[in-house]
Amino acid sequence: MPKTIISADSHITEPPGTYVDRIDPVYRDTAPHMKYIENLGDVFIIDGWPVPIPMGLLAAAGKPPEEIRIAGVKFEEMYAGGWEPKARLADQDRDGVHAEVIYPTVGMVLCNHEDADYKKACFDAYNLWLAEFCETAPDRLIGMGQTAMRSPEEGIKDLERMKELGFKGVMMPGDPVVEDYDSLVYDDFYQASIDLEMPLSFHILTESSSNLGNPVRGPRLNTFLAIIRGCQDIIGTFVLSGVFERHPDLKVACVEADAGWMPHYMYRMDHAYKRHRHWLPAGTLSKLPSEYLSENVYVTFQDDWVAFKVANLMNTDRLMWANDFPHSDSTWPWSQEMLAKHTTYLSDYQVDRILHDNAAELYGITT
Repeated sequence: MPKTIISADSHITEPPGTYVDRIDPVYRDTAPHMKYIENLGDVFIIDGWPVPIPMGLLAAAGKPPEEIRIAGVKFEEMYAGGWEPKARLADQDRDGVHAEVIYPTVGMVLCNHEDADYKKACFDAYNLWLAEFCETAPDRLIGMGQTAMRSPEEGIKDLERMKELGFKGVMMPGDPVVEDYDSLVYDDFYQASIDLEMPLSFHILTESSSNLGNPVRGPRLNTFLAIIRGCQDIIGTFVLSGVFERHPDLKVACVEADAGWMPHYMYRMDHAYKRHRHWLPAGTLSKLPSEYLSENVYVTFQDDWVAFKVANLMNTDRLMWANDFPHSDSTWPWSQEMLAKHTTYLSDYQVDRILHDNAAELYGITT
């Protein structure tokens, strides 16, 4: 194992005052807030969102599968490391993790909110809270700010503000307000991302087509298998439209969508481009799609043992391990035992890259 291990995707659990205490006063009465509901436990209420957000899956790390439940969990029963930084450092130590790239929880749901102005106010409030959380140990708590992307111009201002707050990247909503991410109107935003060294992250469940609430064929468990599709669609949008052709230094992270599928996805993308691009038009590309994918796109994964086994079919320098603490898919607190088993197939170089170096270089982590 490398001297220090970095989780490239971990989460906070927003405490009750995250939004209401910091939001623009215009939205204070409608800000996301926590409420106790009989049989559901403590939930977050989001104005304009059809259902409350229960807290059960948000702090299910380390629990046996039969104990994982959506509802009935109280805030005080959850891991304090979800919102208290000193407790979080202790949780990192317990898992043998030195630093974590921090994403939101309720903020993931807010990415799909239809009111862009409300979303903007919520994200501004969240960014203030996250900056406070991370300032306790900025070398170990690596914040990813949120932007509502109401416009490319505002997105640039958001990047600049996040940089000032000490964040190392930006978590993007899967669906922007203006056109789509393949539009030329975003070119200045992408250049700002490069210039400010603020890579873009697209997390699962933050765009409408991959939301767990959408209808799916078969049993409800089948929804779990569909959630990586949203990230795949976004990657295809960037690659096939020529975004990376125009911005070869742009870095995009595909977060918590696993990586074992990537070798086949690269093949499938190349096949589509070689065989079908004349009747299914794409952008102008000077390389095969897989080459952009291998160079510009980082992917994070937890216990995806397939990804470890097929690492030689991908660019090792773009794979990043994560523990997803404290969510239900987390490998905490047994990450070390799992990694000792899953990295058996890898060289020392690959282990160092996947568990530390790639995330350290992408986010400027110096420890």
